[in-house]
Amino acid sequence: MLSSQDLNQLQRLVSGYNFVFIDEAQKITNVGLNLKIIHDNIPDIKIIATGSSSFELANRVSESLTGRTWTYTLYPISLVEWKELLNPFEMDQKIPEFLSFGMYPEIFSYKNDLDKMDYLKELVNSFLYRDLLELNQLKNSSKIFDLLKLLAFQIGSTVSYSELGKQLGLSTDTVISYIDLLEKVFVIFRLPGFSRNLRKEVTRNKKVFFYDIGVRNAIIENFSNPESRPDIGALWENFIIVERLKRNAS
Repeated sequence: MLSSQDLNQLQRLVSGYNFVFIDEAQKITNVGLNLKIIHDNIPDIKIIATGSSSFELANRVSESLTGRTWTYTLYPISLVEWKELLNPFEMDQKIPEFLSFGMYPEIFSYKNDLDKMDYLKELVNSFLYRDLLELNQLKNSSKIFDLLKLLAFQIGSTVSYSELGKQLGLSTDTVISYIDLLEKVFVIFRLPGFSRNLRKEVTRNKKVFFYDIGVRNAIIENFSNPESRPDIGALWENFIIVERLKRNAS
């Protein structure tokens, strides 16, 4: 029904509600125009539209709703939120779990490690790859998955687009466009190197980090105890940087 521009039909759909929640809004035909009709004609309705792809959601929603929207990025659970529930000793006990399985809310509903692994593998293999394949710009889907795995193996290191291209048999421009897509579906983000010269900072090679370390571990299929892993330093770096990102956004 949300794909209709019929005001009467839309009024019947939202009548009696103060809030309307729409998940995966980018999948609804003409969703931006239809939400504009609701916003402009039905007073006191607040609409919350979510999507797993900033690229698709922005394209389908923002154009029709210019000046009517606020955009928020919803991150996985943060350490600050956990501190409200756990004492310092309990927090210390939880850290290895955070470094292995990440901070997605549903992870904490599972009682054993095997269920957590299965959830993250399903998240990567079904939902993440599905979101990537639904983006029409992809010409070679297997290559972007290979790129994602290479990035997962080198978190904390500066990324050379040309070197990644050589390893994958892709042009540098294609590698950059694929990394852009991975950012737009909230899998990774890039962090520039620090320099006191702002011009140099802009041109320096960037590091790539994952929004959730559990997703990264699922991609490389390694959920072993962080304390015995050779990539423990990279795990900590990714974890701390993401927590800082969450805190800055709160």
